Amino acid sequence: MVATKLSLVDYLSFEDGPEALCEFVDGEIIEMPPESEGNVLVAGYLMAQFLKVLPFNRVRRNETEMIVAGRARLPDLMIIGEDLVTALAGRRRSTITEEMPAPLLVVEVVSPGKENEDRDYRYKRSEYAARGIPEYWIVDPAKAVVTVLKLVDGWYEAEELGVDGVLQSPQFAGVTLSVAQVLSPKR
Repeated sequence: MVATKLSLVDYLSFEDGPEALCEFVDGEIIEMPPESEGNVLVAGYLMAQFLKVLPFNRVRRNETEMIVAGRARLPDLMIIGEDLVTALAGRRRSTITEEMPAPLLVVEVVSPGKENEDRDYRYKRSEYAARGIPEYWIVDPAKAVVTVLKLVDGWYEAEELGVDGVLQSPQFAGVTLSVAQVLSPKR
């Protein structure tokens, strides 16, 4: 027996979702495995750094989902603008829909495994570009690099930074981060 695929409308109509973090991809609800301790620390460190220069309501961890290309994604970290804060206010579900403004920055911390690399480097890269997200960072602890993607004419231009590099977002003055510190935050 073949399982029936859900539509995005069906998925978004659910009042109660699964207990675990999930993404909606190609008609299926995909439960995300628990993050590694290292990935949790990287995402938490980045969140703490952005909270030094931005209000709390503009920095989102993986509790806010985003609809891109008919899929529901849960980025490790998102920075959103005031227009998106307003659009999300009072909603029953913390979901950025396709008619809402795009986040300003999305960060994914790559989990080990080929499938995870493909998802973050290939699929999400094209989905986020199509969504018009101006900046996308891929933090890859296993490769010890951070790839900074900036949207130019609908396509991402990539800059790969090694452990000696410095992350500077053109959108957020005051956020200058050592790649080494991002990859191995002090506890």
